[in-house]
Amino acid sequence: MIGLTQAAQTAIDAAVEASDVVMGVYKTPFTVDYKAKDDPVTRADREANTLICERLAAQFPQVPIVAEESSAASYSGFEEAPECWFVDPLDGTREFVARNGEFAVMIGLARGGRAVLGIIVAPSWRRTFAGIVGEGAWEVMPDGSRKPIRVSSRASLEGASILVSRSHTPPAISSLVATAHAKGAVFHGSSGLKAALIATGDHDVYVQPGPAGMRWDACASEALVLAAGGACTDAHGSPFDYRTRDLSNARGLVATNGRLHQATIELLRTTN
Repeated sequence: MIGLTQAAQTAIDAAVEASDVVMGVYKTPFTVDYKAKDDPVTRADREANTLICERLAAQFPQVPIVAEESSAASYSGFEEAPECWFVDPLDGTREFVARNGEFAVMIGLARGGRAVLGIIVAPSWRRTFAGIVGEGAWEVMPDGSRKPIRVSSRASLEGASILVSRSHTPPAISSLVATAHAKGAVFHGSSGLKAALIATGDHDVYVQPGPAGMRWDACASEALVLAAGGACTDAHGSPFDYRTRDLSNARGLVATNGRLHQATIELLRTTN
């Protein structure tokens, strides 16, 4: 098993370097291709993907890397490995294309099928977040120092701040917010940034009842939220298993401060 402290620093360095690549493209004219309908990809996605995979492979050659812009053949058999990296080199490509700043670089590590390490860098915010499950979560400052972060302490959905996807908002959200007497829905791009805003305590709940991307959208997010004292499962309340060949988060994603998790899951059952 690789040491999580070393793995975290390697992943932080790679994600920060990749974020510089992403911002370099962001500040210049770029073309947009489509892998499928409504699934854009840019040079920033591909270049950041290559950089991160090279950095991780150089330090941990025995650990497979499941990365969004890599070929499936490159990580064939990952589900049998004791550990595995999950990389989203540019989470929120739609927001990147829209130039609204709501995108992230995400690196997660799963061990025994469970998320244990999460690194999320917000390039346009110039902020870096890191979490090791069981050890804690931090915002990594520009000088390398670490400021501890923690989920909110809210114990009731009444008045809670609920984050939802800017580009994939299901109709059930308005019903959920009204039934819970929540403060309201806050629309935001990038699943990674929404997870970071839960981990820092800025918001209380992040809900995506429908399909929530792929495992590379979940691993870093889950680890960061768990490390900050919160909870993260699919929308049915089941934990994510990072050893499955099916990489889709078809059953949704819910991240909360922990105290509100069960109530959110139960509310989803009644409002969907």
